[in-house]
Amino acid sequence: MTGAERREQITAEIAARTGITEAMIERLVRSFYAKVRDDEMLGPIFDARISDWEPHLAQMCAFWSSVALMSGRYHGAPMPKHLPLPVDAEHFDRWLALFEATTEEVCPPEAQAHFMERARRIAASLELGVAGANGVLLGVGERFRRKQPNSAAS
Repeated sequence: MTGAERREQITAEIAARTGITEAMIERLVRSFYAKVRDDEMLGPIFDARISDWEPHLAQMCAFWSSVALMSGRYHGAPMPKHLPLPVDAEHFDRWLALFEATTEEVCPPEAQAHFMERARRIAASLELGVAGANGVLLGVGERFRRKQPNSAAS
């Protein structure tokens, strides 16, 4: 069995077990980013960086296809793109809340659980990377919190 055949078999097994399809991924991605764009916390961060949404949505469909179905469609490096963003634990929590709400709307329970398990790992990894890029080494269970401007010293 070739590598491509093995990948197709794995993708088919995941799809059969979870009900996830490429069409579901596209609905999920488009619905999720519609929520993100309207969100008071996350919307401005994305609006400052994305002017043409179609390429971004296509890339996110490929990313989630690779993450959820092991399709190998995504060829990129998400970490470097996230390191300079002005985000912390609160932003990752909001991202996860919007993503979970969207998976509940779009996906059957097996698919929803599959997406959320991966989304939680991705968020934790990105938060760890962003913290490190800001000179903060997080311990087990710690969250990255940016210092608030004009906060009183303790």
